[in-house]
Amino acid sequence: MNAHELIDRLTLLPHPEGGWYREIHRSQDRVQTRRGLRSAVTTIYYMLEREQLSRWHVVEADEIWHFYGGAALELIGYDPARRRLQRHVLGDAHDGNKTVAVIAAHEWQAARSLGEYSLVGCTVGPGFEFEDFRFVATVPGHEAHFTGELAPWGHLL
Repeated sequence: MNAHELIDRLTLLPHPEGGWYREIHRSQDRVQTRRGLRSAVTTIYYMLEREQLSRWHVVEADEIWHFYGGAALELIGYDPARRRLQRHVLGDAHDGNKTVAVIAAHEWQAARSLGEYSLVGCTVGPGFEFEDFRFVATVPGHEAHFTGELAPWGHLL
């Protein structure tokens, strides 16, 4: 199955950060956060095709990425407080790749497919709300971080 057939089969929609998505679960249980009430957990299908990028962004909750199929996915996590970079390659475990990676709340993240397409799931807890999401390009002073070790991923802004 190619990317466009999978997009149709899973009824994926364009995602603001790049790629395609569809929410597949939103918990009815609610939890109190400093940002207000949120669903306890949410999860989506998320797909990136070749040349699509998940632009640098930050979410106000932990995000767990699960690999489902297609080509391996490069997931970059960056902790701006510690200036710590982590690169994950999610893919088929038979090829020596991780199948799950976690990006902690407030860490910056970006991703790209390493082939025709990558299909993953993203589970967020407390649950995802677009008001808890922002692009790193809007974070004051972000430019100072995209030097040295982080410079090769500046194109993902």
